[in-house]
Amino acid sequence: MADLPFLDITVPGFDLASGEVTAVMGENWCARTPVGLAVLGYAEMQDLMRDPRLVQDGRAYLELAGVTSGPVHDWFVPLILHRHGQDHARLRRLVNRAFTPAVIHGLLPFVRETTASLTHDLASDELPDFIETFADPLPVRVMSRLLGIPAEDYDSFHRWSTDIGLVYALVQYPEFLPRLETAVRGLFAYVDGLVRSREADPGDDLVSHLVRAQDRETLISPEELRNLIVSIVFAAHDTTSHQLGQSMVAFAEHPRQWLMLRERPELAPQAVEELLRWCPAVTAAYRSALEDIDYKGIRIPAGSFVAMCVRSAHRDHRTFHEADAFDITVPRRAAPLVFGAGPHFCLGAATARTELREALVALTSRLGPPSVSGEPPWRRGLGICGPESLRLRFAH
Repeated sequence: MADLPFLDITVPGFDLASGEVTAVMGENWCARTPVGLAVLGYAEMQDLMRDPRLVQDGRAYLELAGVTSGPVHDWFVPLILHRHGQDHARLRRLVNRAFTPAVIHGLLPFVRETTASLTHDLASDELPDFIETFADPLPVRVMSRLLGIPAEDYDSFHRWSTDIGLVYALVQYPEFLPRLETAVRGLFAYVDGLVRSREADPGDDLVSHLVRAQDRETLISPEELRNLIVSIVFAAHDTTSHQLGQSMVAFAEHPRQWLMLRERPELAPQAVEELLRWCPAVTAAYRSALEDIDYKGIRIPAGSFVAMCVRSAHRDHRTFHEADAFDITVPRRAAPLVFGAGPHFCLGAATARTELREALVALTSRLGPPSVSGEPPWRRGLGICGPESLRLRFAH
């Protein structure tokens, strides 16, 4: 590994689609970093994301950021993403029913109604904040529908569910820790109340299903139940919100693509895949080696970190023709890696794709191409990234 090029991915603002990374990828599928190996190439990431010797280790990740105790540690370490084997399979089976094709299809009328309503709100404002008006409310309302969260709680709930995604920025931005701790405490208290409500009066929502599983099958402890619900919130909101924001920035830079989608709405599913490739909200993910691994001439020592650099892999010229071009008319043969791969592939991927697709159809059918006003504040880091506010003007 000593002969590999070096990239300091921990520097605030480091961009995995930068010229520096592109130059390295011309000769290497990986690079050395201050935290371990960085996997830059698509094919190699596909392999290593499925390698059972590389696991997501919440405790080891937080130690990189100096977090060894506290509310964030208590939530993040036992996360379902950090469970393996039968333990992971047991928890995953409990939530699988919330993301079946039938459930997603049943959500479709609600998603369409919500995107139409939010698009109307955008059109009513000359210079709307797209994040506040559209990108945040859409996934919060869909997630709340799944969990059975009442509409009157949306406003208080959405800030916590936004801030909890800051966990993946802690290595570069440790100053986010107090904001993240507030989100975890708020969500834990809210979910505890939600569970008590469903124990007293169960319904057809996912929380009621998990409560019934706890009572009937004793497959899940109260602590696991709380953590699982918070984990669903974590997965369902922040990534979709930031993906929507990044998508608007991409279309602002490529207005002809917006007009093409307006003329050909049947391209919406393909446009979603291209946006996930071009500007993934999850730019990188971490793995930890359980044992020494030899792969393509590289030794990955046991206990070391591997950064799966999704954003660079999506620009890999060995996999994607004209990888540096954003074009919704080009069918890509390789799927985006933003949802992961293998046993931990994101349960909510189909829901997120549905929300993104319906959002694009609603927005392009009513509004002209967007343009960005000013310099939007941006959540950066090797994790969940995107604009935190986004003032847009839509052409008529």
